[in-house]
Amino acid sequence: MQIVSVLQSDPVPSTPGPWNQGKQIGQKRPLQAKEVWAIRTHLQVRHRTRDLALFNLGIDSKLRGCDLLKLRVRDIAPSGTIRQRATVLQQKTGRCVTFEITETTRNVLSDWLGFKTKQQGDFLFHSRKKGSSPLTTRQYGRLVKDWVSLVGLDPSDYGTHSIRRTKAAAIYRRTGNLRAVQILLGHSKLESTVRYLGIEVEDAIALSEQTDF
Repeated sequence: MQIVSVLQSDPVPSTPGPWNQGKQIGQKRPLQAKEVWAIRTHLQVRHRTRDLALFNLGIDSKLRGCDLLKLRVRDIAPSGTIRQRATVLQQKTGRCVTFEITETTRNVLSDWLGFKTKQQGDFLFHSRKKGSSPLTTRQYGRLVKDWVSLVGLDPSDYGTHSIRRTKAAAIYRRTGNLRAVQILLGHSKLESTVRYLGIEVEDAIALSEQTDF
């Protein structure tokens, strides 16, 4: 009897896919006004005061997550009364930026600060696991995805920069004043604001839509 030896070849190693496979890349979408109010309503009825305060202040301030989460009580309410405007030093650029705090945001911040009886040096939004530390940007990102899911939006389309871009994009759409948006975002170069808002693409499409034969 002839015995045939069967040699098994080594398995072919699988080739890893691209790092962004299945992921949404590019600029995250800003929220529309109706979506902002829908999220606020959902957070209010669920009595999520901290989340509502963070959401509102994120939109008003137009700050990057790293700067927003490092805000302390003294930055917005140094004398116990919440300011209508605040100025912070940006971590990324080293430039100061001033932002408004609307009445809607001041009211919910008062509720949040009163509920937690925070001290001047306390972070506005602390981690529940480490009470003396601020929320991390990762935790903030998860919250944003949770917020947009509440109103039926696809969380893969949104991120923390969606909150930062929301009011800036609305101001540009209403006024076309790119320089004002640059100042509000704290960008050192106008080109950075153009890229950040993606307005070249948006404006080109708008012009195309207005042109008919």
